[in-house]
Amino acid sequence: MWKGTEAARILRANHRKMDCKSQVLMQMLEKRSAATDLQCEVATLTGTAKTKNDGSVTRSLTPGGHATMKYGNMAKGNRTVVTQFILLGLTSEPKLQTPLFIIFLMIYLITLMGNLGLIALIKTNRQLHTPMYFFLCNLSVVDLCYSSIFSPKLLVGFLVEKKTISYSACFAQHFFFLVFVTTEVLLLAVMAYDRYVAICHPLLYAISMPKRVCVQLVAGSYIGGILNSLIQTCCLLPLPFCGPNVINHYFCDTNPLLKLTCSDDHLNELLLVTLNGTISMSVLFIVVISYVCILSSILRIRSTEGRHKAFSTCASHLLTVTLFYVLAGLSHMQPGSKYSLETEKVTAVFYTLIVPMLNPLIYSLRNKEVKDALRKATADNIFVSCLLTKLTPIS
Repeated sequence: MWKGTEAARILRANHRKMDCKSQVLMQMLEKRSAATDLQCEVATLTGTAKTKNDGSVTRSLTPGGHATMKYGNMAKGNRTVVTQFILLGLTSEPKLQTPLFIIFLMIYLITLMGNLGLIALIKTNRQLHTPMYFFLCNLSVVDLCYSSIFSPKLLVGFLVEKKTISYSACFAQHFFFLVFVTTEVLLLAVMAYDRYVAICHPLLYAISMPKRVCVQLVAGSYIGGILNSLIQTCCLLPLPFCGPNVINHYFCDTNPLLKLTCSDDHLNELLLVTLNGTISMSVLFIVVISYVCILSSILRIRSTEGRHKAFSTCASHLLTVTLFYVLAGLSHMQPGSKYSLETEKVTAVFYTLIVPMLNPLIYSLRNKEVKDALRKATADNIFVSCLLTKLTPIS
């Protein structure tokens, strides 16, 4: 009897110990669950990626409360799927939004009117149906498309607080940006070659630059732009974007997007430097060699008037090339130790928005043939005719 009572007492003591251990274990699990929930709340406030115990989160929020990401089961190896990005724009200062909107709206309107006007003038005036103006017409088309990629989104960003862009729209903007910026660079090389043939080999100009060759050179520029853009965009698309979705820019440029990837992007950076460097340096080499030959030919001309006339035919193109390369160089060729997205963002404004506005003005005001054609087209407008008459011809 005593043995049975003692056995029952030991059994009850063991049950109590097991209950205590179970309570301690439950308390530990509750604390762990609370800590995980706190992490999820922090992720909701900061917009960063956090996971629950099962390794999955259905959505994450930006500080403004907008759903931006969807998460799969991280334990199964699925990556974050970014559904939209946030463009910070040029500035977040509220007082500057309205003045900047007015300034950039005027820039965009001048760009539209200037390039459309130059295209219409070249198309309607038979005296301008030459290779030089054929290339200039295509340059205006590229500038028009180029500026229209950025300006509407930039202008809307000044007026709204929610400066978001969808994933697909961001990569579409990136694709067309590379298409037109590469095409413009290649067109500048084509125009430099055209001026070289016109000045250094004037007797062979008509034979060397027939319409078929001009069309092939322009088509090659567009094909080169499309191929460069396809390669870079296709290499960027597979990269996972797992964390912050804030782009410190006013458009989806390559460098800001690479900053947001959660994988090794050294291969993409190497590809970016290789392709862009090869294209830029090749074009610069063609331009420099062309103008060295042009300068040599001009110096051999005996009459001052002849030299002035020869130089005036390529002065506008030389100014356009200089503006584009200097401004684009300031934006992308920063020292690695001093690289700043803020600097790149500000300097990018000049070669993406200001240069397309200036190009038609440069070619109109510094070109006698364009001014004469414009004067004839506006003969009924006394004010415009008087204004053009006061502009001193270059040649």
